[in-house]
Amino acid sequence: MSKKITVNDLLEKLQRPHRKITPQRKIVLQVFIDNPNEHLSAENVHYILHNQGNDIGLATVYRTLELLVELTLLQKIDFGDGCRRYELNTNEPSQHQHHHLICLSCGKVAECVDDLLDKLEARILEENGFLITNHQVNFYGYCEQCQKEHRNMPLVKK
Repeated sequence: MSKKITVNDLLEKLQRPHRKITPQRKIVLQVFIDNPNEHLSAENVHYILHNQGNDIGLATVYRTLELLVELTLLQKIDFGDGCRRYELNTNEPSQHQHHHLICLSCGKVAECVDDLLDKLEARILEENGFLITNHQVNFYGYCEQCQKEHRNMPLVKK
């Protein structure tokens, strides 16, 4: 069951010692709340904030994103293209993250919400005594639209 992240979650997590609630931290989190299904880079966030009239530096965006990951409000994702992206962490602590489907042609990223590895994790626990608490899986291939546009690619039938 996913949870809805709010600015109040940030405020609650920043109540810890040596943490401050800053306007920059609030507005960076708000970008993700306003774009809940997006996988945004620091540059994407900076661009959105700039277009909204917010004068916040890219270095501040980077630091804020890392703090929000540390506070478990955001998940950091690597799609293998050298660009870190972030998304809201809407999972409960006991839940795994969803999987990503990444098109090699157009770069579109879709989410696969079914956790396909439960049986494998159970087997690993049984055979190796290793308890997996989380994993991140990315599937690379071609989306249906790109398959249609490039006739030399085999179209997968449903």
